[in-house]
Amino acid sequence: MRLLASLLSAALIALLSPTAVLAQQSPQQAPQSPGHITGVGGIFFKSKDPKALMAWYRDVLGIDVEAWGGAQLRYDAPKHPPVVIVTAFDLATKEMAPSTREFMLTFAVDDLAAFVARLKAKGVTIVKRDDGDPFGKFASILDPDGTRIQFWEPKPE
Repeated sequence: MRLLASLLSAALIALLSPTAVLAQQSPQQAPQSPGHITGVGGIFFKSKDPKALMAWYRDVLGIDVEAWGGAQLRYDAPKHPPVVIVTAFDLATKEMAPSTREFMLTFAVDDLAAFVARLKAKGVTIVKRDDGDPFGKFASILDPDGTRIQFWEPKPE
């Protein structure tokens, strides 16, 4: 649970496609001058029942939801992915399917098989699974609002 919570800190969502290229600053690039984005400070989205949805994120995904209704999570997990993927898709994309929402959440996990087993034990349906992607293993579910949530176990280096 702590690993997932830690991963969520920098981004409650990281828009990630299994075919996305992991973008990193090239060592050949000159250092940036002050006045640039350094990370994701928060992700906010609407829900028809925010309290119930955040309770589901707490109870099913293991995210520590605080009394004020949200989560403050930190990048302090070993082997945490070094980047957050942010990408836009064409309006006609099927990448978020079966969700009809305009975004999806992606969380990195340390052991996808173990995480999927925990989800199934809680009655969550896995809507997509891909263990053969060049970037690692992926599994997807839908949250109670119909948002696609993708879990990613990065390929070992």
